[in-house]
Amino acid sequence: MSFTLAIVGRPNVGKSTLFNRLVRQKLALVDNTPGVTRDLREGDAKLGDLRFTVIDTAGLEEATDESLQGRMRALTERAIAMADVSLFLIDGRVGVTTADQVLAGILRKNAGRVILAVNKAEGKAADEGFYDAYNLGLGEPLRLSAEHGEGMDELYHILRPIDKEFSDVSYEAITDVDVSDDVDEDGIAEIIPEGRPLQIAVVGRPNAGKSTLINKILGEERLLTGPEAGITRDAISVNTDWEGRPFRIFDTAGMRKKAKVQGKLEKLSVSDGLRAVRFAEVVVVLLDAAIPFEQQDLRIADLAEREGRAVVLAINKWDLEENKSAKLNELRETFTRLLPQLRGAPMVMVSAKTGKGIDRLHAAIISAYDVWNSRISTAKLNRWLAVQIDSHPPPAPAGRRIKMRYMTQVKTRPPTFVVFTSVPDKVPAAYTRFLVNGMRRDFDMPGTPIRLFLRGGENPYAAKGKKRKIH
Repeated sequence: MSFTLAIVGRPNVGKSTLFNRLVRQKLALVDNTPGVTRDLREGDAKLGDLRFTVIDTAGLEEATDESLQGRMRALTERAIAMADVSLFLIDGRVGVTTADQVLAGILRKNAGRVILAVNKAEGKAADEGFYDAYNLGLGEPLRLSAEHGEGMDELYHILRPIDKEFSDVSYEAITDVDVSDDVDEDGIAEIIPEGRPLQIAVVGRPNAGKSTLINKILGEERLLTGPEAGITRDAISVNTDWEGRPFRIFDTAGMRKKAKVQGKLEKLSVSDGLRAVRFAEVVVVLLDAAIPFEQQDLRIADLAEREGRAVVLAINKWDLEENKSAKLNELRETFTRLLPQLRGAPMVMVSAKTGKGIDRLHAAIISAYDVWNSRISTAKLNRWLAVQIDSHPPPAPAGRRIKMRYMTQVKTRPPTFVVFTSVPDKVPAAYTRFLVNGMRRDFDMPGTPIRLFLRGGENPYAAKGKKRKIH
């Protein structure tokens, strides 16, 4: 098991920049605005041959009340307590401030091991701040430049003695999985290594309750929550065992209408959330029961479908709804009417605050994931295609009948099919939708994105059959 390193310090001293350098990706949002980072962001760090977990924390404030800054401080103090090593970062060009001295006292009291580092130390401008750091009483400071990579060798030699064997693995979504030609069995394409977490992203408008829902799943206050809209800025991933199955859950920033997104920081937050959708295998679209299916909700759900992810709709704050039966009927009718491309997708009523419906949400995610991995044999597909053509033949443009010769599944995650036809460019979009809806109905694939492509030419496997006959 690897050690955990928490990067702590005042706002805007370069914690997220150092985090990005250690994980070798631009995962954490970086901006000149102080207080960009609010939640704890974990990442798999690489430094030479060292492999360890690094935590980016919110800038430590002196607030201790129930304000947003106070809750951010409490979360950071928790990270200090759980980390094996705390890397205390100060700004070499500003020097040691009163806040730095307060934070040094907190670290001496709560942290097991502290590394003092002076960031932005390139050039002579940081000399005074570097020598000032000795007064904090945390040992000899390390000179760093997170922006330019200076001091990484020295950090390596400091961390080397406490390094342990690293065994954690970082995962990305496995999508567009090719179906093997010699596999002709229906069922689930099991291509996930044992122990690999199922990756889900929770998306929705600001203040829908995304972070609260994830905290309830985790069983702890891991993510920063509160009545303020737009608390979450980064797309934060957390790993957990949910009902005995490993999950990696992405919490995303609330997504507003594009016209309302003006600040650079909010644009970065939304972009980070969209990236989390691409990493996910199942996307949970969280809606507020009081104001469901707003235009932005529809766009978010449509985005998940266009990205080819399995989709589950979760209606939050259901505990506040008085006339549940009438509301449920209204929601189902609205869902069917406004999101026909997700017809049949699971819709679950939950309360992130009380935890009611969380077990049903888990079952819906597993079900959607299994459908997303569906595999249909070529023989069944072609028998089904023949029935569809007999009952509803394709149109005959200019009096010339369109021949559909062969159908096969080429990929899973999402299910992707190819139909070989005489004139693919003449097949109207309405007939393609007819086939997709028919597959969704007849092969029990509700809600999952289905990709259907038309190609010209004869049966591509006909030649193989002829060769076998010759032999």
